[in-house]
Amino acid sequence: MLDDAQLVQLHHQITVTRVVDERLWALSRQGRAGFVLTARGHEVAQVASTMAMRIGHDSGWPYYRDLGVGIAMGVSPYEVFLGALRRESDPHSGGRQLTAHFSSAALRLGSISSEVGAHLPHAVGAAYASRVLGDDAVAMCWFGDGAASEGAAHEAMNFAGVHRLPVVFVCENNGLAISVPVELQMAAPVAARAPGYGMEGVTLDGTDPDVVFDATTAAIEHARRGDGPSLLELLVPRIVPHSSQDDDSYRSDAERAAAATLDPLARLRSRLIGDGVLDEATIGREQQAVEATVRDDLDRALAEASPEPSRYSTWMYG
Repeated sequence: MLDDAQLVQLHHQITVTRVVDERLWALSRQGRAGFVLTARGHEVAQVASTMAMRIGHDSGWPYYRDLGVGIAMGVSPYEVFLGALRRESDPHSGGRQLTAHFSSAALRLGSISSEVGAHLPHAVGAAYASRVLGDDAVAMCWFGDGAASEGAAHEAMNFAGVHRLPVVFVCENNGLAISVPVELQMAAPVAARAPGYGMEGVTLDGTDPDVVFDATTAAIEHARRGDGPSLLELLVPRIVPHSSQDDDSYRSDAERAAAATLDPLARLRSRLIGDGVLDEATIGREQQAVEATVRDDLDRALAEASPEPSRYSTWMYG
């Protein structure tokens, strides 16, 4: 269970994630940022699970919606904006990747793939490398319910189960694979597949920070002991459309309103106030401070140069 100091840290990182997320969405509407996939509704699942890691030792393999994972692992808002604005000084791809597509050897943060589910085998490869090197590092792998329907997910989990590899699979299930509802994707919960791969699996409330943190901590310790992989299915709301290029027309107004009532940031703040950890004034001041810092980071990123056109073919092979 998270203590008060950890809850304050969690709240700060989620506040940063939400403010950056909202700024990215605005940039996409202004035509400054390209394809944006929002983390809104997933932040507690992302940040609380990341807090269970040994940052810098364990490896992280997020997917394209995992802005909160990147920020919790050490990616700064400034770096996020450099990538979104396609600036040459972007340390993750030199402005070549889509928004929130991180890649950092220093943070042990694996390159994010736009191909759905393609990173699951990469996470398993990192876990296998840890086994060979004997360094007791655990590979954390996040993905959506849509990715759970990809063949790569089956292959990765099967291999990890056969070889008892130190990897934790975290499915952020928001009930929609772009526009396809979960009941048209699969006949049973994602976690129900775990026994077939020879691993432990559980379905949990992804908006409850204690539940997420405790389950992830246990799964990481299980993997680090050499007891093999685990599958955590975290149920989360998708508050906004799939992406900045999606009109969300496949959901009714009532469905969108119901998702908004599950906002994990609002729930977290209500808990912090109710438990006397923070008060409304403190939360308001932190919100203003984060907004100011993020605004400064965006201004700095906007001032950076775009890549030289002559670099377009660098690192490309034909």
